[in-house]
Amino acid sequence: MKIAVFGDVHGNRFALEAVLKDIEAHRVDEWANLGDQLFGGADPAGAWALQQQVKDKYGVKEVRGNTDERLGEELTPETKKREMLEWLHQVLPAGAAQYVASLPSSATLAGGKVLAGHGTPGDAWTYLLRDGKSWASDELILERLGDVGEARVVIVGHSHLEHIRQIGSLTVVNCGAVSRQKDGAPHARWVLLEGEGDVWNVTFKRVTYDVEAAARWAEQHAHDGDKEAVQLRTGKGE
Repeated sequence: MKIAVFGDVHGNRFALEAVLKDIEAHRVDEWANLGDQLFGGADPAGAWALQQQVKDKYGVKEVRGNTDERLGEELTPETKKREMLEWLHQVLPAGAAQYVASLPSSATLAGGKVLAGHGTPGDAWTYLLRDGKSWASDELILERLGDVGEARVVIVGHSHLEHIRQIGSLTVVNCGAVSRQKDGAPHARWVLLEGEGDVWNVTFKRVTYDVEAAARWAEQHAHDGDKEAVQLRTGKGE
């Protein structure tokens, strides 16, 4: 069985197009989208349309990210990044923000052997594999996970950093991000899971995309476009 997992698209249509093309070439059996679909400035409306298309075509399992939750919240004078959120609400189709904000916090694949979430399977904001600026201990990861049922692979996003950890019979994976990288390499990321039952292979995939085109779109159209463009070009997001 082959499972494609991607997430943290952050409104980057250009990076997402490259990832989806690569995934389709692998002819996978199941797909998972780990959330944070729209919070970004390289054509978020286009990124929304693409994610809806693949969901309808392939039955993609989707989970809720922390920025998805923020899109569903009422804006107040105290709202952080209010201007960015106002711009997103203007450019996104009606109902898009409410849709991503209402997604579940976790999803299972491969008959329950794979468990997917954004931060952790129960909380979009908590980093499963990070402890401050370091990698979390096995004990802390298991504490944050709680009961994972029959899962043999837990895969999350949120930190935008690729990582894999074997803890007993459980494989824990951070698949990296489609957009807003933090390691200085502006490649779009996804993960290919291959296996069945209790045995799974994890392959981290990186694909190139037209970063300059994405940055130009952000400069011309996005709120605070210069900052967004710099992040895309350098691969050093927030």
